[in-house]
Amino acid sequence: MARKNNEIIENVKIALHEDVKGGDVTADIIDNHTIAEATLTCRDNAVLCGIDWFDEVFHQIDDSIVVKWQATDGDSIKHNQVICVVKGSANSILTGERTAINFLQTLSAVSTNVAEFVTRIKNKKTKILDTRKTLPGLRYAQKYAVKIGGGTNHRHGLYDEILIKENHILALGSIEATVKKAKEKKLPITIEVENLKQLQIALETDVDRIMLDNFSPPEICKAVALAKGSIKLEASGNTTIENVHLIAGTGVDYISVGALTKNIKAIDFSMLVNLVYISR
Repeated sequence: MARKNNEIIENVKIALHEDVKGGDVTADIIDNHTIAEATLTCRDNAVLCGIDWFDEVFHQIDDSIVVKWQATDGDSIKHNQVICVVKGSANSILTGERTAINFLQTLSAVSTNVAEFVTRIKNKKTKILDTRKTLPGLRYAQKYAVKIGGGTNHRHGLYDEILIKENHILALGSIEATVKKAKEKKLPITIEVENLKQLQIALETDVDRIMLDNFSPPEICKAVALAKGSIKLEASGNTTIENVHLIAGTGVDYISVGALTKNIKAIDFSMLVNLVYISR
């Protein structure tokens, strides 16, 4: 992923407008010739994610700022580990500090959360999927963080894959009619089923994946036996870090987990200025 990625640029533009608008009235009291060196430290154990967003913040504020990284996205970082050193205009560093850290703490929270789920089922064939339960405006960023944490992306939005749910079926009258209509789009199709009877009907249709909605582990085992490997099965609903290994133990192909991107605790990063001098 490069700095020029449009999603990253737009994310940062919006975040800086939200925080800086017409200018940083506090940082403005510092002499423009003041040069600083600041150290970013992580106060938690985490999986690092968000370097490109952090860099883009300072690029948009002042492209003379230099960031020297001592870790990279996907690295497991430890409590009190130095992550990077930022050098340049003190005014610019202090203006960008919070916005840059906000991206880093949020995306690292996602990747750390995902890594924990993935670790719990590391000896299973099952893959962990994300969902559309992301922070508004940060879909691309959070789904990137899911991949960094070892997870797999589900559809990115309503435009790139068909996911047939209960209300779609009710609107069109039957599973068969809904799938027939969906086939006209020539996109991957997943259909959600709520019980084994619906599963048997769905197995007779030409779809790419079947989502088992709120099936218990014993019910998922029955679904896996019925499918006999003929189609990919995805378990969805009520998955937690405590029960994910039980669900993976059923032999299901995927588990989609909304908590990956919405039930997160920000990773604690701290930036401290440790060198200041005047450049004339």
